[in-house]
Amino acid sequence: MTFQEYLDYFEQILESPEDFDPYGDPEYLNYTKLNWSRMNRWLKRFEPNDAIKTAVAAITESQHWIVITEPWCGDAAHSVAQLYQIVKNNPNIDFEIQLRDAEPFLIEDYLTNGGKSIPKLVIRNDVGHDKFIWGPRPKPLQELFVSMKEKGASFDDIKEAMQKWYNEDKGEVLQQELLSALS
Repeated sequence: MTFQEYLDYFEQILESPEDFDPYGDPEYLNYTKLNWSRMNRWLKRFEPNDAIKTAVAAITESQHWIVITEPWCGDAAHSVAQLYQIVKNNPNIDFEIQLRDAEPFLIEDYLTNGGKSIPKLVIRNDVGHDKFIWGPRPKPLQELFVSMKEKGASFDDIKEAMQKWYNEDKGEVLQQELLSALS
C-alpha cells in the first residue's frame, strides 16, 4: 500500500478495532493509539537533515523502497514516518508499505536473528534486486535492546528506554545509516 493507504488503514483500525485482529485486544489497541500519536508527531516535526536530503535528491534511477511494518509496532511509529519524510519528494522512489502479518509475508525473507522484527526497509533497484536492507531499528538502539534483554530487563523498562532514545535521537542515526548505505 502507499503511505496514505497505510495511514487510512491505521485510522480504520482506530475507528473499528474489533474489525481488525489483533486490535480488539485492549492492550494492542492502546499501544496502537500511542503509536498513532507518535507517528503523527514525527510527520509534523521531523525534518530530514541537509545531507540526507541531498543524497536522496541525487537518486535519479528508479528505486522501490518497501517498508514491512504493522500499526502495533512501537519502533515503526518512529521510523516509518521518518523514512517517508526522507523520500516523499523524490519521484524516482516508489515508497510502499507491506504489512508483516498479511500475505505475501515478505518478512519471511528478511528475518532478524530468526525473528519477524519490524520495521524492515528493503531498497530495491528497478529490476527488483535488493540494494540495501535496514531494520528493525537503528544499530545503537538495537544494541541497547539486546543488552537490556540479556540483562533480564522488563519489557516495560525496555520500551521506556527505547522511547527515550528515539526522542533524544530525533532520527539522526537513521539518517546516518541511510547516508552510509546510499553513498
